[in-house]
Amino acid sequence: MLSLFGGNKSDHPMADLKEARRILDEVPAGDSFKAVDELAHWLESARTAQGLKPDYQAQLLCLIDEAAQVHVRKLQRDYLSNPRLSKFQEQRLWGAIHFYWTEAAKAFAASIELFSAGAKGADALKNALPLLTVRALRALAAQMKWQYLRYGPFDDSLWGVVARVYALAESRKYAQTKVTVYPAIPGDSTPEQEFLRAVMLAASSPDCLLPVEMEIAERLIAHFSVAFKLSLDQQPDIAYWIDLATSHPPLRLARPPQHAPTLRFFAAGKATADLDQLIQGISASGVVPSTVNLGGTYEPKAVLEVLCHLALYWSTKPPERRHPRHRVKSRLNVTPGFDGVHSMLGVDINLDFDPNRVENWIVEDVSAGGFGASIPQIKGEWLKVGCLVALQPEGGDNWLIGVIRRLNRDAAQQGSVGIQSLARAAAAVQLRVQSGQVSSADAESAILLNPSPDAIEAQFLLKAGVHVPGQNFEFDRDGKTVLLMQTAVIERGDDYELVRARQMIRDTGE
Repeated sequence: MLSLFGGNKSDHPMADLKEARRILDEVPAGDSFKAVDELAHWLESARTAQGLKPDYQAQLLCLIDEAAQVHVRKLQRDYLSNPRLSKFQEQRLWGAIHFYWTEAAKAFAASIELFSAGAKGADALKNALPLLTVRALRALAAQMKWQYLRYGPFDDSLWGVVARVYALAESRKYAQTKVTVYPAIPGDSTPEQEFLRAVMLAASSPDCLLPVEMEIAERLIAHFSVAFKLSLDQQPDIAYWIDLATSHPPLRLARPPQHAPTLRFFAAGKATADLDQLIQGISASGVVPSTVNLGGTYEPKAVLEVLCHLALYWSTKPPERRHPRHRVKSRLNVTPGFDGVHSMLGVDINLDFDPNRVENWIVEDVSAGGFGASIPQIKGEWLKVGCLVALQPEGGDNWLIGVIRRLNRDAAQQGSVGIQSLARAAAAVQLRVQSGQVSSADAESAILLNPSPDAIEAQFLLKAGVHVPGQNFEFDRDGKTVLLMQTAVIERGDDYELVRARQMIRDTGE
C-alpha cells in the first residue's frame, strides 16, 4: 500500500484517511446495488477532487476499489446466473456493473497519467505504479467485457487507453513486476499478464459466445495467461498483433503490418499445449479439474465447448470457412424463436406469437452455410447468440431455418449478425410419443428440417424441455406413418431443442 507524505489541502470528505475508512465502513453491506453505486461515485469524486496529493489519491482509489469487489462480484454472479432476467432487471444489473468498471478504469488511468505527465508530487507514485497499472488494465478489460456481453456498441477508444497504460509500464521497466491484485482475493499478476488477458479475450471472437460462455472464456484466459506469448517481432507461431500508438483493437495477422516500434505481437504460446491437455482430460474424465478456477460450477460439456472455441481462435492458422462467401445486397424477412418459426410455416396451432415481430434485415453476404446480415433497426430484446430464426429472402415464398451465431451491436438499435443455416426447407408436424406398438394420443409441435422420405437420418426441432432421452416419435406424412427412432438432442437453445433421429417408414398393412 502507498505511504503518505504530508497532509492534503482539500475539503474532500475523504481527505483524511481515518474519515475515509469510516465512510467506507458505512457502505451498506446488505445492498450491493446501492454499495456499487456509492463506491463508483466515490471513485469519480476522488479522481476529480482538488488538493489531494497524488500518492494519497492513489491510495484512496485502491481502498475504494477494494471495498467494492465483494459487491461487484455479487452483481456479476446475479447477472450471469439468471439468463431470463426481465429487461428492467437486466438493464439495472448491467448498468451498475458497467458503470463501476468505467469509473474504476478512469480513476486508475488518471492516476497513472499524473505520473506520466510529471505532475507535482507524482514522483511519490513510482513504487505503486505496478499495482495501479494492473488495476487499471483489469478495470479496462472488465469494462470491455461487459460491452462484449451485450455484443456492443463498443467503445474502441478504450484500446487507446490500454495501449498508453501498458506502454508506460514497458518504458519504465515494470511490465513484468508481480503484485497482489487485491489483498482479500488470492492471485498475483503483472501489467504484462493483464494486457495479454485483455487482448486474448478480444482475439477469441467473443461475439460468437453466449454471456455465460464469455465468462467461462475470460476465466480460462486468466488461468492460461502466464503461458501467453508477447513479442516485439512477428514470429511464425504468432497469430495476432496490436499497435500501441493507436486506438485500434487487436487484429489477426492476415498480412504483415508495416514495421513500427509500437507494434506488439501476441499468441497463446505454450498455453496451446495446456489447452489441448485440458480438453483431453475433461473429455476422458467428464470432470473439470479443481485447479481450474471458473468462479462457479459449470457443466463439463459447456466448459469443453468453450475450450474448443478458444482452441480454434488461438490456432496459428485462422479458422477456415467451410464455404466461400458471396457479396449480395437483398432484403430478408426474419422472425424469431420456436413459436415464430412454427407460425411462419403456416400451421394454425394457436401458438403464442405476435406477427408484428417479423423484422426486415439486409443480407450482406451468403454462402452454403449461412448469411451475414445487417440490422437497420433492432426492434426487441430477443436478439442474442443462439436464437432460432426463420428467414425468407425477398421475393421468395419459402422460409429457411437458422441460428444466430455471431452478433455485433454497432449502435443501440443497429447491428450485424452471422446466421448459420440449419435447413433450406422445413415442415411443421405433430409428433406422437411412440412406445412399442402404442402411440400417445397427445402430440408435440415440431419442425422437421429438410424433410425427405428417402433420408435415413432426420433432424427436427422441439420446444425446450420436451425431449426425453431414449424417446421415439412418430408422425403421419402422405398417408404413411414415419418413425423417428434413437433420438438424441444435438443442440439446445432458450426455447428449442435440435434433435437427430433415424427415420423409418412403418408398414401399417393397409
